[in-house]
Amino acid sequence: MSALERLWYAAPPSRAAKLLVPLSCVFGAVSALRRRAYRAGLLRRVRIGVPVVVVGNVTVGGAGKTPLVAALVRELVARGRRPGIVSRGYGRRTGDVREVATSADPRDVGDEPLLLARLGVPVFVGAKRAAAAQALLAAHPRIDVIVSDDGLQHYALARDVEIAVVDAHRRFGNGLLLPAGPLREAASRVTSVDAIVARNGTLPDVTPRQFAMTYEAGEWANLADVSRRLDRSAFVDPAAVAIAGIGDPEPFFASIRAEGFRGRTVAFADHHRFTRDDVAFRAANVVLMTEKDAVKCRAFRDARMWMRPIRARVDAALVDLVLEKIDGPEAARNARLSRDEGSAHP
Repeated sequence: MSALERLWYAAPPSRAAKLLVPLSCVFGAVSALRRRAYRAGLLRRVRIGVPVVVVGNVTVGGAGKTPLVAALVRELVARGRRPGIVSRGYGRRTGDVREVATSADPRDVGDEPLLLARLGVPVFVGAKRAAAAQALLAAHPRIDVIVSDDGLQHYALARDVEIAVVDAHRRFGNGLLLPAGPLREAASRVTSVDAIVARNGTLPDVTPRQFAMTYEAGEWANLADVSRRLDRSAFVDPAAVAIAGIGDPEPFFASIRAEGFRGRTVAFADHHRFTRDDVAFRAANVVLMTEKDAVKCRAFRDARMWMRPIRARVDAALVDLVLEKIDGPEAARNARLSRDEGSAHP
């Protein structure tokens, strides 16, 4: 955990965090005024022409938004919808609106959009989500629902469904707004969304429209040769290294330690742009990483590098809720009945 994260997630708020509260008050006032301006119509919201589902959170850093977007998109496809995805493409070196090809350089499109493009649905990136959504629909007019990866605070894009992801372990940190705490908006913002998805547990004191998200770990895959299988004896080698450049790397490190990993763990900043030197580790026979990190190491991959894909699964009731919001309760009810009848008569 970085020094900033230790500041944000210390309970009660540390002295250093309290010193930043005046700046947090300014940030909060500007944020609240901006939101009210959109609500009052003083700032224009853009309607795309198809339903929009926004998946976001109220805290800075990884809470599981991208895995949830992937899981939701897979479920929408399974139910006959034609979704597309828009994302900011955090940390990319380009500033235009563009479609994400699976062969793209992550430095041009962002690491998370590149992962999402592997779902086989159109993915567009752009700092302005509305512009990215318009470009996506212009290029792929058969798309009938757009899912925004992040963007809860990007009110220029009108939305039909809001889903907030909350880490049940870290929750809202010290409860303070940026820069004194991790909050982009007041924690009470989650009470106004259509659904809350809790990661790593449940939130007993929030809205009943709360849904669980679980993770399934896949098999370790070698970055240089997918036909290879990982020798588990490498886990107990003290020279082995595991790296993670994600918002909250500790769950990944804890999961491999539980499998017997005895090597060294190295955490990088979220969205870190890896270089060959970052993963040199000359004494290591294996270098383990997340799938998100692997897309950024592809250009200099070698036989020591292994990544584990993680797939999120969402409650079917969450998908039902999304479809009810975008199609209406009657259409959603008929779809549920049809699905239930189909599962009862294979």
